[in-house]
Amino acid sequence: MASLAGTALTKQTQADGPQLPIRLVVLDIGGTIVEERGDVPEALGAAFLKKGITVSPSEINQWRGAAKREIVRHFVTERLKLPEAERDQLVETIYADFRKRIIKSYETVKGIPGAEESLRVMRNRGLALATSTGFDAAITASIMTRLGWERYFVAQITSDDVVQGRPSPYMLFHAMEKARVDCVAQVVAVGDTPLDLRAAANGGMGGIVGVLSGVGKRDAMEPEPHTDIIDSVAVLPALLHSKYGVK
Repeated sequence: MASLAGTALTKQTQADGPQLPIRLVVLDIGGTIVEERGDVPEALGAAFLKKGITVSPSEINQWRGAAKREIVRHFVTERLKLPEAERDQLVETIYADFRKRIIKSYETVKGIPGAEESLRVMRNRGLALATSTGFDAAITASIMTRLGWERYFVAQITSDDVVQGRPSPYMLFHAMEKARVDCVAQVVAVGDTPLDLRAAANGGMGGIVGVLSGVGKRDAMEPEPHTDIIDSVAVLPALLHSKYGVK
């Protein structure tokens, strides 16, 4: 997994001078605004095993937050020595199987308690909201359509939209583009994995918020670059009010 070379693993401090108002909040999906039940490692593991590749949940968990197609490519490349064309075909076959499994599994996924109310509050306070996720567009649409949450977001950025997923910050930049926000200091990025925090730090986001409602527990999240660690997105509006003056 890519590392964040040269970044201090401490709380990020704001630059001296007046604090710019927060305009955009970019939220991860799985484990951040919808519940984490272990669906992803289960679906990936089953898709790998169907093609004779054994990958443990603990191995997959090391890549949580990354683009799911990139995870498939990593393990196929690591476990099998294949000609490029054959490898690429196998990656797409396994990924298509994973997509079908995770869409089916997420037919019953629920929002994090308090998540929808937080989305509503943040929008009512004038903030633009976007999602960023290691899922592709089809998986993301299946979740958001069923929950009826599309109306809260000015952009839903997926791994399809960028050339490289987390820890690269490209999804965050793409969300800024869609929201017409041109200053990273006015963006808060929220996620439940170390890769979420690293991507936000790599992009220089003004707020880097880890939530403990998903994959990343406190001992894994605290060493990563962050401005805040909170229990869940349910308390995010209160944090934005107290720390950033969002009313």
